[in-house]
Amino acid sequence: MDHKDLQPRDSFTSKFGMIAATAGSAIGLGNIWRFPYIAGENGGGAFLVVYLLFVLGIGIPVMMSEFVIGRRTQRNPYGAFKKLAPGKPWFLIGFMGVGAAFMILIFYNTVAGWTLEYIYQSVTNAFEGKTSEELTTMFDGFREGSIRPLLWMVVFMALTAWIVLAGVQKGIEKYTKILMPILLALIIILDIRALTLPGGSEGLSFLFKPDFSKINGKTVLEALGQAFFSLSIGMGTLITYGSYIRRKENLANTALSVSLADTFVAILAGVAIFPAVFAFGIDPASEEGLVFIVLPKIFQQMPGGYIFSFMFFILLAVAALTSTISILEVVVAYFVEELKMVRKKATILAAVSISAVGIFAAASWGWASDLTLFGSNIFQLTNFATVNILLPVGGFFIVIFIGWFLKARITGDELSNSGSIKVRYLPTFMFIVKFIAPIAIALVFLYKLGIFGN
Repeated sequence: MDHKDLQPRDSFTSKFGMIAATAGSAIGLGNIWRFPYIAGENGGGAFLVVYLLFVLGIGIPVMMSEFVIGRRTQRNPYGAFKKLAPGKPWFLIGFMGVGAAFMILIFYNTVAGWTLEYIYQSVTNAFEGKTSEELTTMFDGFREGSIRPLLWMVVFMALTAWIVLAGVQKGIEKYTKILMPILLALIIILDIRALTLPGGSEGLSFLFKPDFSKINGKTVLEALGQAFFSLSIGMGTLITYGSYIRRKENLANTALSVSLADTFVAILAGVAIFPAVFAFGIDPASEEGLVFIVLPKIFQQMPGGYIFSFMFFILLAVAALTSTISILEVVVAYFVEELKMVRKKATILAAVSISAVGIFAAASWGWASDLTLFGSNIFQLTNFATVNILLPVGGFFIVIFIGWFLKARITGDELSNSGSIKVRYLPTFMFIVKFIAPIAIALVFLYKLGIFGN
């Protein structure tokens, strides 16, 4: 395939904008909400070591594979596979990526909406004087409500659509260049506060002193799974954003920068949370309730808790927003390029259709609680189907495609920028995507489905 057959296309205008947008895609609620409690459940520091090894050894090569597909074709996931493998069924993998993005936003926007509710509760000082039981009742009462979860979900989707509507340069790049430094500043301030809490050093020991006796098969598979899901692998965002990366950029360096930024923020989230958890004698393996029940309790017990509570939920909302804009862009790019819609119409159609189904996810603990399949409500069903099935299956076939189907010459041409960069790592990269990554992803897939290891 010749580069000259590619049409002019919107792209990121600067290296910082590209890194901010792509890292923003990867950095989301998974880093600040999911990573700390998964680490807490799996031995803290020991989990962190295994997680870092998987990010470097497998996560980065898979991310590079998605970048290669996106930049080579300058298309959305569906169009990319159609272009690289005309007449072959590989386009189904791209279509699955677009479908995964659609489904992820159904439940992800619901949780993003919760962050807006908790910003409001922080401002009104609603956590003041409440026991853990009362905070639990407050959280459950909110989720079971009929109006507020839906309202916040729609507000968050509208904000996401407003940014995506403006395009890659004037919307996504412009706002992620603002949002990512804000996110970093907020999390560092929260880290400093957490480190000054009496007894907080135990939290740092838990996070950074590995106890390798805690490592077992479950720890390894959880770390591998978290590495994939945290880096946004398999959901179409990296192919889509890869298509906006300029030809002069080094894809390996970009993947390394994005992965390190993603992991750095996840670790900073742990530094913000674990010292506070240990300072107040909380179980570090408190699952999802850690953010919406445990942390409000901690904030009200510390000096300046009102301010830090507000800052924390702003941080969560910003992290969610940098992810939702990248996921919505996958669907919008598909509508624009494959269905030939103008961006405005494509964005509105995508946002409205996702919100129409998202209403049922947001009401999964309220009036829609009786809508269940396989014993799961709509929120749980879309969450499970995407995280445990669509993303690993998508990631698996992406590395199979790069490793076994796409000509190595094309991959080498993209990674070397048509021979202008030396890629001595290419044989190692190809070995990983051919053999190691498919096996690793298959193991995570089987584990998440409960077929073994549980």
